[in-house]
Amino acid sequence: MNYQNFGRTGIHVGPFCLGSAMFGQSIDEAAATSVIDAALDLGLNMIDTCDKYVGGKSEEIIGRALKANGQRDRVVLATKFSRSGVKDPQPPNHYGISRRYIIQAAEGCLRRLQTDHLDLFMIHRPWWDVALDETLRALDDLVRSGKVRYIGTSNYAAWELMEAQWAARELGTNRFVVEECAYNLLHRLPERELIPYAQTHGTALITWGPLAVGFFSGRYRRGEKPDPKSRIQPDNFWKEMLTEPAFRVLDVVETIAKEKNCTPVQLALAWVAQQPGVTCPIIGPLSVEALHDNLGALNVTLTAEDRTRLDAVAKPGSAIVADPAFGFQSQPHQFRW
Repeated sequence: MNYQNFGRTGIHVGPFCLGSAMFGQSIDEAAATSVIDAALDLGLNMIDTCDKYVGGKSEEIIGRALKANGQRDRVVLATKFSRSGVKDPQPPNHYGISRRYIIQAAEGCLRRLQTDHLDLFMIHRPWWDVALDETLRALDDLVRSGKVRYIGTSNYAAWELMEAQWAARELGTNRFVVEECAYNLLHRLPERELIPYAQTHGTALITWGPLAVGFFSGRYRRGEKPDPKSRIQPDNFWKEMLTEPAFRVLDVVETIAKEKNCTPVQLALAWVAQQPGVTCPIIGPLSVEALHDNLGALNVTLTAEDRTRLDAVAKPGSAIVADPAFGFQSQPHQFRW
């Protein structure tokens, strides 16, 4: 397995990052632990989670798994902070990017993950009611204390990252080294500004949703009602994936996959992993068997002709379905720094 620099940092990561959003929900702890152990045995060395996933259960499962297998030091452990628990609405000061909540969130993540440091601590969503200097200084304090190694963002726009980079330079704080964004054949908007930004400034780019929440697994077909338990439904945000433009992309993916003797999942993952500027896509297998199938993408090579055929149905820089966080990126910030 090949490893590469994580953006401009000195650490190295494998070609895929193990995601954990479904740990404790669609996959129980025993199965999740098996997936974690198998992923590390196969050479993956990065795990992504969040304090919000299943009310913190995802972090707890990962913490217990790494304590049991004794491989914490091998792992680049990444988590995000957003809001505590699962209550909605949240009590005041139990979410956001204030100094108070950032410190509180970090302590909670450390406790659930049973570790003394976080390799990567990311803001899960942009917030607009906190001055940027307060956020950067709080995160910088965590880095200087040794509780956090690197800081980053998730679902930010390029202009927000550029402003944060400028502010960090002026304030003399640590800067964001990674952005985690949605990116797949149905959502190519990051190609407009975000990917060029990452390439220009040496920012690592982790991508979530490479399979478009399971659309490229082939479980959704024209004219068929999806399983009621599926994430994509005719009445939710992802309904645009059940339209003809999306199915035309799936047709091409399945055709090329058949020609290459691989699965559509492997082809869709290979496309994201081999796109310029991408450091590592996040995969979320629900079993060891699915993990092996996902990693089969490492044996798939896309040619220029393959890319041209895919570009014809999934236009570069466009979106058949934008990710839910895209709307956040156009909101004005109430405070600067």
